[in-house]
Amino acid sequence: METIAFQLPNGDLVPSHFHVTEVGKVSKHFIDCGGTVRKEEVANFQLWEANDYDHRLHPEKLFHIIELSEKNIGIEDLEIEVEYQLKDTIGKFNLDFDGENFLLTSKLTNCLAQDKCSIPPEKLKVKIGEWKAKENSCASGSGCC
Repeated sequence: METIAFQLPNGDLVPSHFHVTEVGKVSKHFIDCGGTVRKEEVANFQLWEANDYDHRLHPEKLFHIIELSEKNIGIEDLEIEVEYQLKDTIGKFNLDFDGENFLLTSKLTNCLAQDKCSIPPEKLKVKIGEWKAKENSCASGSGCC
């Protein structure tokens, strides 16, 4: 691999002159709305771009940064979260790989205690044109209806 590319959810690539400004381990200790205490840890990468077009991040450099983070701050095999500056705020993304680019995928909020919050299950939405009668449904004159 000669270059590293990160692709945003909208298909745009992070400009190739980005830097990895931070690699860290983020711990979250919290209580959900159902009263369950939870802990989560992720490895966090922060991507940053400036008008410095001459210093591209080479794969060996990123590998070295990752090795240092494993050695010095104890980052294990964790889920990876990527921070990237959007127009008005920092975006947080999950990370995937499609064989060519690293994909920054959208993160979503969710209730972790749905069974305790009385959230009704989502109803199945079917368009009338997509509904099909079952194979052995009431045939004309069968007396089943």
